[in-house]
Amino acid sequence: MNAVDLERVKVHEADACLVLANKYCQDPDAEDAANIMRVISIKNYSDDIRVIIQLMQYHNKAYLLNIPSWDWKQGDDVICLAELKLGFIAQSCLAPGFSTMMANLFAMRSFKTAWQNDYLRGTGMEMYTETLSPTFIGMPFAKATELCFTKLKLLLLAIEIKGEGGGSDSKISINPRGAKIAANTQGFFIAQSADEVKRAWFYCKACHDEIKDETLIKKCKCKNLATFRKGVRAVQMVGRANDHHPPPTFTPPELPKMVHVRGEISRERDDPNAMRNHRNSIGMTMMNSTKQVNKVKPNVNRATNDSLSSPNQPYNQRPTSRSSGGTNVNNNGGLQVGIADDQAKDFDFEKTEMKYDSTGMFHWSPSRNLEDCILDRNQAAMTVLNGHVVVCLFADPDSPLIGLRNLVMPLRASNFHYHELKHVVIVGSVDYIRREWKMLQNLPKISVLNGSPLSRADLRAVNVNLCDMCCILSAKVPSNDDPTLADKEAILASLNIKAMTFDDTIGVLSQANNEQGNLTAVGSPIVLQRRGSVYGANVPMITELVNDSNVQFLDQDDDDDPDTELYLTQPFACGTAFAVSVLDSLMSTTYFNQNALTLIRSLITGGATPELELILAEGAGLRGGYSTADSLSNRDRCRVGQIALYDGPLAQYGEGGKYGDLFVAALKSYGMLCIGLYRYRFRDTSSSCDASSKRYVITNPPDDFTLLPTDQVFVLMQFDPGLEYRPSRGARGKDDSS
Repeated sequence: MNAVDLERVKVHEADACLVLANKYCQDPDAEDAANIMRVISIKNYSDDIRVIIQLMQYHNKAYLLNIPSWDWKQGDDVICLAELKLGFIAQSCLAPGFSTMMANLFAMRSFKTAWQNDYLRGTGMEMYTETLSPTFIGMPFAKATELCFTKLKLLLLAIEIKGEGGGSDSKISINPRGAKIAANTQGFFIAQSADEVKRAWFYCKACHDEIKDETLIKKCKCKNLATFRKGVRAVQMVGRANDHHPPPTFTPPELPKMVHVRGEISRERDDPNAMRNHRNSIGMTMMNSTKQVNKVKPNVNRATNDSLSSPNQPYNQRPTSRSSGGTNVNNNGGLQVGIADDQAKDFDFEKTEMKYDSTGMFHWSPSRNLEDCILDRNQAAMTVLNGHVVVCLFADPDSPLIGLRNLVMPLRASNFHYHELKHVVIVGSVDYIRREWKMLQNLPKISVLNGSPLSRADLRAVNVNLCDMCCILSAKVPSNDDPTLADKEAILASLNIKAMTFDDTIGVLSQANNEQGNLTAVGSPIVLQRRGSVYGANVPMITELVNDSNVQFLDQDDDDDPDTELYLTQPFACGTAFAVSVLDSLMSTTYFNQNALTLIRSLITGGATPELELILAEGAGLRGGYSTADSLSNRDRCRVGQIALYDGPLAQYGEGGKYGDLFVAALKSYGMLCIGLYRYRFRDTSSSCDASSKRYVITNPPDDFTLLPTDQVFVLMQFDPGLEYRPSRGARGKDDSS
């Protein structure tokens, strides 16, 4: 703030200026305001200095745009802790453990029990960038990725796509569909060291095609490799949110892709023959068209964790991820207004002309009153919530806003179909949520239970044992007296859920009853896709911690030393704990590569763009937009997913197969880029109370790594255009109810 001090540290000669926030402050808004004033002072002293700033609150980012000399094109950037923290947690709802994998990738570190060896190898992985050699020119991205993985032992995640006319407006695209490698293309890799990544620049087909040992791939004498570009920048996952993808390619009709839809998916229109005609039209389309079709499969039952080791379900034609949402039906068969399903009276997905926001990156719905979305305990208990996300939120009415929009928006990305969106149920104080609601009112499928996350009755009412993820968050200001007490509510809530037991028959209706014509008022049987967890310890959960050392209290059965670094603790390795401190290393990451934060934000937030930032800076929330060819093309971007190996076409690799074979098969057949595994710590997956359902993250395993049937695979999966889900209404005869 003092020009004399800025002169003393020679700011005008510095390469960059980093402004750090106090993450343990009592007033986040005041902390942000003070740091923004520091940026104004620095820019006033030297307007061309590059500034990277940490902010606590997302809504304060808008004030930086008002600084005349603030220019993200020149490398100025802001790391919003709330945005990224909640974004990581949101992605963990789609792919449990993903927050741990990403945090380890951008933490710059180098490489007891067997599971720790596999985990620690992954923690040594980092993100690097290198120019691809001339051998790759004209090669499709999928082919280049396969070559890098099998021959060079490198994982190629993304490439830089030059703007038209060769200008500086280049974009970095993650797992692009159909893109081809141009000359001097920058590739972005996961690897152990910068020396490994140099193989991508050295590789020459003429000289290295017969080499089996990747360590022997060195600079050759070929003319086109005479000039070696020195140095490799260590970066984190890099890219632009508004990736430009080529037109989608389609699968021939003999290989239709399939999507699992949780719960019931079909309700008839007034015409009782509508569904039969709809099925016939799908069949004709598959026979006569060369376009890809999503064959929607109703009433899919997802196996329990207990049955993963011995699957007996038929193989599907396409692996599916955890992205589809549950079915919300009350005991009378009608849908609650405010439960935000596609039949809710306040929002009809078919009839509305605005289905996405003005950028086409997120699902959008007309504004809803908070009162229409509030459930009491009885309403929640009568609603069959399943495959949803439960947010346990501790907050006082006057607690600082944490920006719940940053948690919900990644779950509403437009590269999901509407029926795939997970329902979000927030358990907490309505008085606090009312202050957040302005930024949530245009996001579909949100319900609020006015209760306490410590109340077992409230947790049972929202079927926490049937949820896909339970997120435990706190908006309360941490106490300065004792750091251990900063996370007391989150720790108590986590231990409370783990200590609960559930009747495994609650909320589960047998298929036999449905076959006897047990139909709801809208004509379709209620079928849940899986049984819930019998023991609370098996409920998927992620807990946000303020103080790293408090991670020792989350697992009573672990053997972590209180002084163990966070990334080495069992809860973090398993993806069940997340602390904002892991984002500190993003400051150095962003300094070394100014594109790093943009791509991380794109992947974590589900597609936030500079255009969207300007819209949100207005303070009016998301704006709806009419669908155009240009805005709909923004849906064609990859997303994070998790594929199980116990079922589906990739199940053959779960029976002792090798990771390298799985990698190539998934890439060639489905365009999915495998980036790691989520594996049980212990082989015992029986249903006993002592069985551990904990998994740990293995980042980019070697190609000869042996797979298990219970493994789950982290993938970057392509958008599946297919058929948009169109629910039918009306009654249906019993002869058509099978």
